[in-house]
Amino acid sequence: MPYVNIRITREGDTTKAQKAALIRGVTELLADVLDKDPETTFVVIDEVELENWGIGALPVEEYRRAKRE
Repeated sequence: MPYVNIRITREGDTTKAQKAALIRGVTELLADVLDKDPETTFVVIDEVELENWGIGALPVEEYRRAKRE
């Protein structure tokens, strides 16, 4: 019974169709590679607020600004 947790930043531009494609794709990958039953595969997508996500010791928004400069 595989359980996959996908975490992405909540930025308002991820559509229901994109999320459905992620769920379908991950489920198919587990079936193809590990022969896991799609009927018992769980995929959860968590959307995390930007202020709750950090990269390189910085909140993600600051990190992105620093990379652009």
